Amino acid sequence: MADWKIAMIIMIGYLVVALFIGVMAGRNQDKGSLDEFAVAGGKLGLFVMWFLMGGAVFSAFSFLGAPGWAYSKGAPALYIITYTAFAILPWYIIGPKIGKIGRKYNIYTVSGFLKKRYNSRVLPILIGLIALFASIQYLATQMKGMAYIFNIMTEGRIPFWLGALVSYGIVVVYVATGGLRAAAWSDVFQGLLMIIISWVVGLAIINQLHSSVSGMFTDLTASKPGFLEIGSEGSSMSSTAYTSTILVSVIGFLMWPHLFSKSYASNARTIKKTVLVYPVFALFLVPLLLVGFAAVNVVDPSTIGSPDEILPYLITAVLSLPGWIYGLVGAGALAAAMSSADAITHSASLEFTDGVIRNVKTDLSNKTTLLLMRVGVFVIGGLAYFITVFGGQGLIALLLGAYGSIVQFAPGVYGALYSKRITGPAVITGLLVGTVVNYYFQLVASSTPFDLHAGILGLLCNVVIVVVVSAFTQAKSEQVAEEYQRISG
Repeated sequence: MADWKIAMIIMIGYLVVALFIGVMAGRNQDKGSLDEFAVAGGKLGLFVMWFLMGGAVFSAFSFLGAPGWAYSKGAPALYIITYTAFAILPWYIIGPKIGKIGRKYNIYTVSGFLKKRYNSRVLPILIGLIALFASIQYLATQMKGMAYIFNIMTEGRIPFWLGALVSYGIVVVYVATGGLRAAAWSDVFQGLLMIIISWVVGLAIINQLHSSVSGMFTDLTASKPGFLEIGSEGSSMSSTAYTSTILVSVIGFLMWPHLFSKSYASNARTIKKTVLVYPVFALFLVPLLLVGFAAVNVVDPSTIGSPDEILPYLITAVLSLPGWIYGLVGAGALAAAMSSADAITHSASLEFTDGVIRNVKTDLSNKTTLLLMRVGVFVIGGLAYFITVFGGQGLIALLLGAYGSIVQFAPGVYGALYSKRITGPAVITGLLVGTVVNYYFQLVASSTPFDLHAGILGLLCNVVIVVVVSAFTQAKSEQVAEEYQRISG
């Protein structure tokens, strides 16, 4: 049997298993419970929570984007390891606080959290809209990854549009039917699979292409001086750009709705234990980055359509590997993409429904809200699919662009937790300005001042405006502000 046929059978088999686990996980739960659909009743345990949060790191950008950046940009790709290890740390402190507030006021989204604190219907609508656009960008990275894998592993027999449609369609089905619990248990299966595959296949590729890891770096340093350095001559990124890229990722990490909302899905003890073990996930990214470095002196850039394709290209066109290896790598990459796509799709639907729809039409029942959330999963999936098929950016470019808008939530969130002086008008104004600045430098301007990430420029403007406007305005509800401080104290 041809290698591509074996690979296709294994990948389709993986998709069937993932669908089965997702559907079965939500089968015996209360289908009519909004709380169950949104936060799994707030009862997720440590093992499940670890993989649910880990799915945010092990995504299409890690299996495809990380090797692609290592291959095309060199040392700047190491930002992924840095932010993975450190971005989760604030959750140890703010996660339990957010969870307490959520349980008291029956909150399960960023929109709800900020609406209650700042007593504003405009703010959650803005949050819901920004979260929707950013989540669609993030989802596009996952679908592009799924499409690349199917297309390359089957030697072009499954077109780009069909690979994305089939794999993401399965995600939409089990998320719409089983909610967060379905996503969580699917992520456990997917996480275990991709951890094993990343190390086994990653090291196998390096050993075939080079005598050793140290030999690979010696050759790379000699052939491309500066490629493994930041900011020096020959480097693909300045030290300022590198640092601000890490900064926007670290600050923005917990502002993502699919991560922020996990504070409501478990207890404080589980959250803290998750933070302690979570950085281990950074270790599983190491072999994937090494694969990208290993390909630098082996693959001519003109032979591949995009750097994101380097891992599957090595397996199918450069190395002599059997078809079942094709299939395992394909299944691992699909698992990485799906483990993020399910959580993002779920949270984007929650955030838009709770933030926008429920503040435009305020008399919705829980039953109607739940129905809208399930329908929203399909609508958001369709929008992300359109961006995937017709968009042109690479995986990490899409991801960092999305981070630039999501990081603008940080002043409002931290202001709610640690200050009684921050006001609703200040947060709204800062959010609008920060988001506009971010998108201006992403989409219009050709460069940014001092080579800073566009999201950091927007955040700086955001913080200044929040502080200044708060000094000239007064909070609508000091009682709620004091209650947030007391609960989170």
